[in-house]
Amino acid sequence: MFEPTLDAKAVGKVISDFRKRKKLSQEVLSGLADIGRTHLSAIERGDRKPTLETLYRISQALDVKMSDIIIEIEKEL
Repeated sequence: MFEPTLDAKAVGKVISDFRKRKKLSQEVLSGLADIGRTHLSAIERGDRKPTLETLYRISQALDVKMSDIIIEIEKEL
């Protein structure tokens, strides 16, 4: 049976790439997004997948559209 899954490592890589392009540390981005730094770190490593709410907060903190992040994740997959 086919069970599609979202690759957490791809999600994390894309978020990390956006963060680095904006020249933000994990500490600063997590503060702007109002999420824990260890949570952000786990997302970027691919150990955890962000909820839609968390992804939205991250996109707002990065000043990019959430859809732009999704498009980049789809390219990674």
